[in-house]
Amino acid sequence: MSVFQRLSMVFKSKANKALDSVEDPRESLDYSYQKQLELLQKVRRGVADVATSRKRVEMQIQQLEQQSDKLQNQSRQALQQEREDLAREALTRRSGLQSQMDDLRQQHEQLQGEEQKLSLAAQRLQAKVDSFRTRKETIKANYTAAQAQTQISEAFSGISEEMGDVGMAVQRAEDKTSDMQARAGAVDELLESGALDDVTGSSSKDDIQSELDNMASSSGVELELEQMKREVGQGSGDSTPQLENGGSGSAQTQSSSRSHRQGEDT
Repeated sequence: MSVFQRLSMVFKSKANKALDSVEDPRESLDYSYQKQLELLQKVRRGVADVATSRKRVEMQIQQLEQQSDKLQNQSRQALQQEREDLAREALTRRSGLQSQMDDLRQQHEQLQGEEQKLSLAAQRLQAKVDSFRTRKETIKANYTAAQAQTQISEAFSGISEEMGDVGMAVQRAEDKTSDMQARAGAVDELLESGALDDVTGSSSKDDIQSELDNMASSSGVELELEQMKREVGQGSGDSTPQLENGGSGSAQTQSSSRSHRQGEDT
């Protein structure tokens, strides 16, 4: 295969593919139906033309028959008047008219046969056109339904370009959100473990508040325990020193915490 043949084949294949992509079967069916209607119209005009010619021949035959009858009557009148020569002339002319009528009758029969053939062809073509029209509308309806179903399927499955872009945008947003959440969680863990210093100073405040909360919770527990001892009548006298010792211990703890903070500040 030569280079030019290969180029021609490639060009034809590309052109055929391009035509397939832009071709609408519904438009092609409508065009074919229009062509069939035009052909049917031509056949009908042909039937009308043949019928007109047949009618014209019939009129000519009628005229010749009238002339033939007239010549026959003239020949009889000539014989009655003993004019044999006129009678012979009239019969001679009538014979010529008879020959013309025979030719016209043959033409009439031919035209009548052609008219019947064309009429039958027109009827068959009309039936085919009607059948094609029904099939055309069915195919067009099926194609439209299939096209709509394809578009719906593409919209649901994300095959279409728009849905694909939306899906990619959503995926990117989800990925960025996951990354930010992971980074935030990692920073929180590092701050809690002390690997990173909190420059805002919120961690020291949180530790002090936690210690105060623990002390308040311990005092509340001791008071509730002492109240329960009183209710059951167990060693109310011994509980008071314990509370005092607990209070003094708390005071010592608070003073040591203050001195420790002052040492850190210096």
